[in-house]
Amino acid sequence: MATEIERKFLVSSDDWRIQVRKSVDMQQGYLSSNGRSSIRIRVSDQAAFINIKSATLGVRRSEFEYPVPLPDAREMLTLCEGALIDKTRHYIDFEGHTWEVDVFRGDNAGLVVAEIELGDETEPFVRPDWLGDEVSDDTRYYNVCLVSHPYKNW
Repeated sequence: MATEIERKFLVSSDDWRIQVRKSVDMQQGYLSSNGRSSIRIRVSDQAAFINIKSATLGVRRSEFEYPVPLPDAREMLTLCEGALIDKTRHYIDFEGHTWEVDVFRGDNAGLVVAEIELGDETEPFVRPDWLGDEVSDDTRYYNVCLVSHPYKNW
C-alpha cells in the first residue's frame, strides 16, 4: 500500500521566494469525496494525475497516484464536484528536503502553505526561517476542504 507522510505549515514571510528552483501552475478538482477517501484530478501544462487519498486526519495517509493523458484529465475536470482549486506550486530544496509552497488563487487567494514529505513521522528536518505554524491536523487546510469551504469565507 502506498503511504504519504506529509506535514503542512503556514508561511510567515516571502523569504522563500528567492530559493525557488521550479514553479508549476496547477488546477485540481475532486471527482468524489465521501468522508473516507477522495478522488482528485490534478492538471498542469505538462502532466496530469489521478489521485486517491484516504481522508485520515494527520500526517500519515494512504495515497495512490497515477498519470492520466492531459486531454482526458482536462475533460475529467469538468466532471468534478464543486469549485476547482487553482494554485502555483513552488519547489524549494532546503537542507536535504524538498519543500512545496502552494500559493492559491481564486476563492483561496491569500492562502500560502508549505508542505514537506517525509519517510516516517519521526524523520527530523530543518525548519526554514519563513515557516510559520504547523497546520497538518487542521482539516481547513486540506485541499479537498478548500473546495467547499474556501479561504475567502473564513
